[in-house]
This record gives sequence, C-alpha cells and structure tokens, in this order.
Amino acid sequence: MPALVEIDRLRKEFRGETAIDNLTASLAKGRITGLVGPDGAGKTTLIRLINGLLAPTRGTVKVNGFDAARERAKLAGFIGYMPQKFGLYEDLTVLENLRLYARLHDVPEDERQRQFEKMLEFTDLARFTGRLAGALSGGMKQKLGLACSLLGRPRLLLLDEPGVGVDPISRRELWSMVNALLDGEMTVLWSTSYLDEAERCESVLLLNESKLLFSGPPAELTGRLRDRVRLLRGIEGDRRKLLARLLDKPGVIDGVIQGSALRLVFAADAPSPSLASLGVERDARELIPVQPRFEDAFIDILGGGPGGHSELAERFKPLPDDGATVAAAHTLVKRYGSFTAADRIDFRIRRGEIFGLLGPNGAGKSTTFKMLCGLLRPTSGSAEINGADLQRSGPEARRQLGYMAQKFSQYDGLNL
Repeated sequence: MPALVEIDRLRKEFRGETAIDNLTASLAKGRITGLVGPDGAGKTTLIRLINGLLAPTRGTVKVNGFDAARERAKLAGFIGYMPQKFGLYEDLTVLENLRLYARLHDVPEDERQRQFEKMLEFTDLARFTGRLAGALSGGMKQKLGLACSLLGRPRLLLLDEPGVGVDPISRRELWSMVNALLDGEMTVLWSTSYLDEAERCESVLLLNESKLLFSGPPAELTGRLRDRVRLLRGIEGDRRKLLARLLDKPGVIDGVIQGSALRLVFAADAPSPSLASLGVERDARELIPVQPRFEDAFIDILGGGPGGHSELAERFKPLPDDGATVAAAHTLVKRYGSFTAADRIDFRIRRGEIFGLLGPNGAGKSTTFKMLCGLLRPTSGSAEINGADLQRSGPEARRQLGYMAQKFSQYDGLNL
C-alpha cells in the first residue's frame, strides 16, 4: 500500500528531554494504524508532529508529500485532529460547537447544513443539538469531538486516545463509526493505551520511552508468544497471594488474575512449565495452554511485568481481614429535578475486598462515589464508612477515606 505519511529519523526534544527518539515509520493510505504505548511513551508528541503543531528537533515528517512542519498551510483541510483532552467548548451546545468548527475548517456556507445533518445522523446526536457539551456523557463528548474533526472531509484523521474514560459500549460505537469511514481514501491513526484496541488495527506502531519497539500487524507480535501462555485453574486458597508467589519464579515474566484462574506468561527460554515445576501441585488442579493476547506480547517486548510485590503497598500495615463492613450504601437516591442520577443503590463493602462499581458512562457511578464521600447529599437513603453515617458524622467518616476523582484533581502549576 502507498504511504500517506512518511516519518524519517524523527527526533523531538523538550529542554533536553527526549520525547521521540530516531523514529522511522510510515502510515499506509486507507488503513487504521494503531499508535500504541503506555502513558509518556511519546504518542501525543508524535501526533502533534504529524499534524504540524510541533517542529522536529531532527528528521522529517511528510504528509501527502508535504513537510508537516514547514508546509502546514498546504495541508489545511487535509488533516482532521481529535486531541486527547476534550477539545470542545463545554459552555456551547452541540450545534454551536459544530458551527464553530465548521468556520475553523473553512467549510463553505452552503455545505455546512448538509455536513451537520450527516454528522449528527452519523453520531446519533441529532436529538441533543441544544444540549451543552459539558452536560454530555463521556461517550457522547467523544462522538461530538469525532464529528467536529470530520468537518471539511479530511483525508488523514488523527485520534489521540479517543477511548480514554469511555465505557466499552461507546468505545465499540466509536470503532464502528471510524470503520465506516474507511472507503479507501480516509487514513486513520488511532492512539491508544488500551491493548485490546490495538488488536483491531491492521497495523500498529508500538512506542515505549520515546522509542519505536515494533511496527507491523498485531498478529505478528502476538505470534512470538505461541506456547508461552498458560491458564492455572482449580485454585485452592488466595489467588492474589499465589500470583505474587509465582511472579517471583524464574521464567514467569507476567501474570494476572482472570476470573477464578491465573493467566501466566513465560519467558522465551523458560522450560516447559508444569504444576510440579512451579511448585503448585497442592494449590491448583491444572495448567493449560491458551492463545496469547497483544497485551501479553506487549509485556514480553518490555522485558516483563512489575513483579509480585509493591514497595508502596509493603509500607502500609495490613488491616485484619475479618470480613467487617467498612462501607455501605443504603437505598441511596440522588435526583436533579426530574432526572434520577442514582436510584436505590444498595451494597456493602467488606474489609479486604476489592469492590468493583461497574457501568457505562452516565450510569451513576461518580454520583454514587460522591455520596459515599460526603461531597453530595443524597435525596434519600444513607451511606456509612466504618459505621459512621456521612450525614450525621461527616468529618469522622471522611477522615477514614482516600478519594481519587475521575478528573485529574491536582494543580497543573505545581510540581511534584
């Protein structure tokens, strides 16, 4: 396939820190290429270099034959860009955002209404044209961002982690919409740290610590782990303690809890594993081969996972795992006018548990958290922390809480 984007020996530094290190790659026309890597790998920097928003320290980026940094004006309308952070105006409505971006993309007046109707139908936002963007759910915000980036019919679409903070249903909808755009002309670069998304791409660029570690089809990288992934089943006792023990074994480079089993990844030079060689004959019944995933290949190419012990966790004195209730919600209800954000929520969290609160965007998870933290007063019902009612003994209950908010709540202008 002909290349639409050609990157040659690209390097980008910020005050002596290297963000992109001697990267050479290309993006094939008419395909979805995944830009994969952990936070801080250099994904956003690379996207901004391709978009001409940053000038390289060394090397070149050519888009459709033009130098992205020096000839950006010649690429006007050719590139659509959806940034990682919500790039729309939250105090404008859906339709007002579309109108603003249509002007920014120089969409002709006589074309705007037709493109608006097409994008609203495409993203299923036609019912919400009068709603403020800040009042949309996470998935709806991403759909609106995608619609705005598509105005003007770009041929190269740069998506910087569009699935972050979006529930699985909305992520599938985003993928369906982007796949529908691939008519042989549109080229997509989809940045992600979700490794299951990488498997959906025809090709991936895998970055870590500013370097390109792999370029090619995901299956090619995953294929390197054939016969090196096992599932340990029929486990008796504490799976977390068993996993920590196994991660200290020579040849075990990664492992995770998978339901009632443990999924283990072995080094390339490790001997064929068995219950006996792992020393778990009394802990589990069987060890069976399973197909590798892209996540397994990613951990392997990085040299293995973090191991079974955390220095931070070891600094904390463990509390007795006595099964006592440490948090509870009793028929919690929260209404905003006629809208019910949380409806009769009941649960108990016992000491020693990792308790999951699951649901799509807009399901009421954050509302429930805020009621449990005393940040929102429930319409009815009650919540307690270690027996202290949040309404009657709020300060006592809050002293026993640590809360990490959904949105980054630190101060950007302060250092660590």
